Amino acid sequence: MTSGHTITTSRSDARVEVRLGGELLAATDHAVALDETGLPTRYYLPREDVRMELLRATSFHTTCPFKGEASYWSADIDGQTHDGIVWSYESPIPAALEIREMMSFYPDRAEVTVNGKRIGA
Repeated sequence: MTSGHTITTSRSDARVEVRLGGELLAATDHAVALDETGLPTRYYLPREDVRMELLRATSFHTTCPFKGEASYWSADIDGQTHDGIVWSYESPIPAALEIREMMSFYPDRAEVTVNGKRIGA
């Protein structure tokens, strides 16, 4: 592990919305903000606030030494497939338990807004 690398999580009461091609995929006031050394803040949304019926699990997985194994989903919107636009840590390591089974969307692949302001692509 890299010395000095940290992750911190905090409950957020910000309004987080995710759209793809104008379709609302998720909206919540109960996100968890995750800050990780060298990366922009990522927002993790509770599954009950994500339109899971629009997502399809993929077989792709990655491993992060600071969070654990990530699973990915694709979205099928208006007949178009958007591969791997959202991920989740089903069984994160203890340091990242607060994001367990929550969903995070790539802001460069979907429109992610926090309190109405689009976050970095």
